[in-house]
Amino acid sequence: MLTASTLAAAAVCVLETATEKVALTKEIAEAWRSGGITEVGSANLPARPARPIRPEVKLPRDMPKRRIGSAAGRARLLHALAHIELNAIDLAWDLVARFAGENLPREFFDDWVSVAQEEATHHQMICARLAAYGVAYGDFPAHDGLWQAAEETAHDLLARLAVVPLVLEARGLDVTPALIARMREQQDEESAAVLKQVYADEIRHVAAGRRWFEHVCRVRRLAPVAEWQRLVRRHFKGVLKPPFNDAARSAAGLGRDFYEPLARQGSQRI
Repeated sequence: MLTASTLAAAAVCVLETATEKVALTKEIAEAWRSGGITEVGSANLPARPARPIRPEVKLPRDMPKRRIGSAAGRARLLHALAHIELNAIDLAWDLVARFAGENLPREFFDDWVSVAQEEATHHQMICARLAAYGVAYGDFPAHDGLWQAAEETAHDLLARLAVVPLVLEARGLDVTPALIARMREQQDEESAAVLKQVYADEIRHVAAGRRWFEHVCRVRRLAPVAEWQRLVRRHFKGVLKPPFNDAARSAAGLGRDFYEPLARQGSQRI
């Protein structure tokens, strides 16, 4: 049961629980919307979010390949997506708590509370599909790449927005339509429907990232496109790889002028 009196403290409660992230997220979201929690406040964050004992965490390079043509391969893919969504819950709440003192409008917190709730729903839906395959979250290994991005950008709200929603979540817009099609090819319409819902929600998440990235740029008197490219070069460990889903990115307000120059040049860190 939630006992925190501020949004930041409630966010930390999610970060500190290993097994109740989904239920607690939904409780906090309802309390924020209904006025049960009214103050953003501040809180001390843990060094890392709590995690269940399983899954075993490996380096990305040590993860086995997933072949979606078999039931086992589809289960592994769904497991990887469930792990991404669990991380996404923590990423949303970390954003809320870590940057609670940035003099941001209430609408900023409204957006990221909604994002956290939708990520929790995604995790729940994907775990239900795993159960249909006779698998539970934790049965396969996973990697920690998403949280490494959080650590890399923990010092600056603008860097966090540049990398997490506008690189990592935007990449989900590029790859998810093909996953939906492949699930349908394998006659798994239920999983395809879940991924379709995730895809629609993630467009809004990228849009929220773009909206607040541009807001902070205006406050700091920075040019959004140039600043985004500078931050991605500095803080994103990798390159931006086409093909891009230009239509979905555009729907989220992320124009090609943001990402195409980095894709052409390579986005190695500077």
